Amino acid sequence: MLKIVYRVCCGMDIHKSFVVACIASTNEYGVTTYKRKRFSTFTGDLRRCAVWLAENNCKDVCMESTGKYWIPIYNILEPTCNIVLAHPKYVKAIHGKKTDKRDAKWIADIFKHDLVAGSFIPPADIRQLRDLFRYRWKLTSFTTGEKNRAQNCLTISNFKLDDVFSDVFGKAASAITARILENPTEKITDVSGFRTKGMKATNEQVLAAVDGEMCEEQAEKLRIIRSHMDSLELCKLNLESLILSTAEKYLPQLNLVMTAPGIQSFAAIGIISEIGVDMSVFPTSKHLCSWAGLTPQNNESAGKKKTTRISRAGAYIKPLLVQCALSAIRAKQFPEELRSSRKSVIATWLSKSAEVTRKPSSPLPGCSLQLSTICSRRMSRTIRNSTARGNLLQRIVKFL
Repeated sequence: MLKIVYRVCCGMDIHKSFVVACIASTNEYGVTTYKRKRFSTFTGDLRRCAVWLAENNCKDVCMESTGKYWIPIYNILEPTCNIVLAHPKYVKAIHGKKTDKRDAKWIADIFKHDLVAGSFIPPADIRQLRDLFRYRWKLTSFTTGEKNRAQNCLTISNFKLDDVFSDVFGKAASAITARILENPTEKITDVSGFRTKGMKATNEQVLAAVDGEMCEEQAEKLRIIRSHMDSLELCKLNLESLILSTAEKYLPQLNLVMTAPGIQSFAAIGIISEIGVDMSVFPTSKHLCSWAGLTPQNNESAGKKKTTRISRAGAYIKPLLVQCALSAIRAKQFPEELRSSRKSVIATWLSKSAEVTRKPSSPLPGCSLQLSTICSRRMSRTIRNSTARGNLLQRIVKFL
């Protein structure tokens, strides 16, 4: 017989408009009785759900992570209950015997035996920082999409700026694009005024690249795209200011993380927002690597390994760590052995981070980063450019 770990616990089946709660109470003889109740997801009814749990002396609650619908319930029950948030695949009921009440009872039954693997849920302030940083990631993706559309407008209009400029949105190329949009029907005959110090293309090559024909429709579309990009840039700067003010309380931990090669200000904030600052929630650095989706799967049957691909977990932290690792590999100030293998950097950085994070964090001597300085526009551009290259996770538990 399985051991009863939670004598009184609750399983919740969560939906958009309502939640079904089932309290499982087990007496000293091993007999379990159940109480079920349905609540709406309005805040007032969720507070009544918290009171109902308290009246039944239930402090341990298990729920499945259903989209974003679990978050309002988690926010209401977090102060009074110990909540275990489970991936739906770990609490899925048998097909053909599924109802809302049975699902809640099934979750309560497996949870009372402690058979549910809980998800990592950071504290509320880290969750807010994570939400802001992920929104910054989205704004960057929106900007990238607009850049691709702008490039398409130039391509279909026979302007080959991407063949002569390494960055179509750099200073010289942007000036030429603005000149084209002023009068799309007028040909550019002199490009000497657009030259910058680092340009490698000759005037003849640039003239050949701008020998195109842009119709008024494509010109207006490109104006709208450029205006949208400017708006996104302003939104991103305002969001970065909010992120920096929110992350200021974690300045000692940020200083520690930034001692790792390839990690700069916003990359450090992104790492902290994903894994938090308390590494005691991960038993070992290997658990952190597995949680971030950087370790191979175990899928073996009859002595045959079916797949060893990494999981889809860590959708935000994995690309960020890849960018940081690429940045460290390409940097000249780091040792040659660090630049020789990107995979070794990613693995080593993440595994060693957890070991130091369990120690009391204190600022490094002589490391006084002022977030107000980073908030300037020039520093924001520098950080955005630098965080476009890298990956690391096993060294981060070492530095937290």
